Amino acid sequence: MFDKVAEILKGYLYEGDTPITPDSALVEDLGLNSLEVVNLVVDFEDEFGIEVPDHVIPTMHTVRDIVEYLEKTAG
Repeated sequence: MFDKVAEILKGYLYEGDTPITPDSALVEDLGLNSLEVVNLVVDFEDEFGIEVPDHVIPTMHTVRDIVEYLEKTAG
């Protein structure tokens, strides 16, 4: 799951050599803004065939948060 999430995230990074780890913070470490986070969630919804409720998005601070949510929701 981490590899799929990291691959999608790479499309949002301005510097292609930015390391992505489970503990990478979306905003602080990867430099995403709030609109990019929302677009990222839409990409995850499309990729995994799920719908992420709006109230869940603000709880996704790190790559680990996303992976854990997707593992719970998308299997």
